[in-house]
Amino acid sequence: QVQLVESGGGLVQAGGSLRLSCLASGRTFSIGGMSWYRQAPGKQRELVAAITSGGSANYADSVKGRFTISRDIDKYTLYLQMNSLKPEDTAVYYCNAKTTRTAVVQLGFPSDYWGQGTQVTVSS
Repeated sequence: QVQLVESGGGLVQAGGSLRLSCLASGRTFSIGGMSWYRQAPGKQRELVAAITSGGSANYADSVKGRFTISRDIDKYTLYLQMNSLKPEDTAVYYCNAKTTRTAVVQLGFPSDYWGQGTQVTVSS
């Protein structure tokens, strides 16, 4: 149906930058909004940033002004530009794709899809 593959994670010093990518493949026509989530050790998964199919974005308060979410529709790719990274940004970052209501109701697709995650580690 839809496969999501993240890349771009790694180890960076505090104050540094990383850009995460999420490549979607398969039945990409069924994708609506997309998001980035993260999960730190011992914590619940949390929403970092989301972008609608129309390009409207919203962010968690903790990353506003530092992170930017974007998507390239033609390349089926979601991005997360992360600047001024802090040690508390350390987590596994996951890409999520929401399925359109039409695909869910008329085609029986799952409501969303998840990538396998990419580790981001920020050292102090």
